[in-house]
Amino acid sequence: MGLRTKIGAAIAGTAALVAVVIGMLVHHQTVEAQFDAAVQQIGDRLRTAVQDHAAGVDGGNSMIDPPDLPKPLDEAVRQGKWAVYLDRDADGPPMLWAASKQGDAVVALRRPYVKEVRALRDLDRVLWISGGIGVGLGAVAGFAVASWLGRRLTASADTAQRIADGDLTARLEPRGKDEVAKLTAAVNTMADALARRIQAEREVTANIAHELRTPVAGMVTSAGLLPPGRPAELVQDSAQRLRELVDDVIEVARLDVAGETAETEPLDFGELVRRAVRSVAGPADGVEVVVLAEAEVETDPRRFERIVANLVTNALRHGAAPVRVEAEGGVLRVYDSGPGFPEHILRSGPQRFSTGAQEAGLGLGLTIATGQAHVLGARLRFANPDGGGALAVLDLRPAVVEGSGEGQNKGLA
Repeated sequence: MGLRTKIGAAIAGTAALVAVVIGMLVHHQTVEAQFDAAVQQIGDRLRTAVQDHAAGVDGGNSMIDPPDLPKPLDEAVRQGKWAVYLDRDADGPPMLWAASKQGDAVVALRRPYVKEVRALRDLDRVLWISGGIGVGLGAVAGFAVASWLGRRLTASADTAQRIADGDLTARLEPRGKDEVAKLTAAVNTMADALARRIQAEREVTANIAHELRTPVAGMVTSAGLLPPGRPAELVQDSAQRLRELVDDVIEVARLDVAGETAETEPLDFGELVRRAVRSVAGPADGVEVVVLAEAEVETDPRRFERIVANLVTNALRHGAAPVRVEAEGGVLRVYDSGPGFPEHILRSGPQRFSTGAQEAGLGLGLTIATGQAHVLGARLRFANPDGGGALAVLDLRPAVVEGSGEGQNKGLA
């Protein structure tokens, strides 16, 4: 049950409870008022009848020692009391009795109590109808208020989720001075603080990467001057790896810059994929390229090649050969034979500085690929096929040039 339903039901239930309580109070007070008025009326008549009987005058409707006098009333009168009794147990309509002892005789009066019963029944009907209308209006008002509050809370939750998903520009417009407005202000304050902190971290990371670029380039150059041998190869490999990491960090910093756009041009999709794969691996590394259907795409070749290179490199480094790259009409699929993507990547996508793999790494390759795909207007998703391994799919179909024919299977590259 949602919060809106709970609030609406609570207000409607409260309205129903109030209507029942008020109805019971009105009913009870009316019963007492009717009975008191009837007792006052018949008491006045009884006093007159007793006086007439004492004076030897015919009392009209009064009765002397009536045989059908209700037993409780008879017992009260025999004790010398003036009493009134409402008889509901007798056959026929309820009767109101009044009796008093005069000498050795009992003087009694009675009259039907139908008018009061009918008036009470009409009052109860009005109370039920008005109570039902009140409950209905309360329910409508409750659900309206609940919907209003629910929309505001949902907007706050949606904005918080957008912020959690990386949209640090998401904000809410504060309205009013209630608790929801305070929540809205808190979400906006949190977003501002988070944006400032992330921006500061990005600037520090980018500055460190730029500062490292020159000494790392000098290290790579110096490593190339070492005498040939195994130690020189280890130093050169480490220096090259460090250079790649610095380049990746700089690339991530560029992706964080707002307003970055792609410089596109029409290109052959299959040839673009072949060229990108050849830049990082080949058949000797266990990588094959299959062009299932040709297409012409309007895209940025540098960014596209970076995406493909990162996907293939990730498949070889964190997956296992053989790696199969398929190109089909603007869709690129990269299969590997490794253990599959970690659960956190399947759930929320790649995160920088997190790999989930056993090998060392900062997890920047897939992060850069995802960022570049976003700049290109493409969609990059990750999955673990049922047959094992990992699958990365780059959907570039929105960039396919209209009218470019999908060719047949062009074979292996």
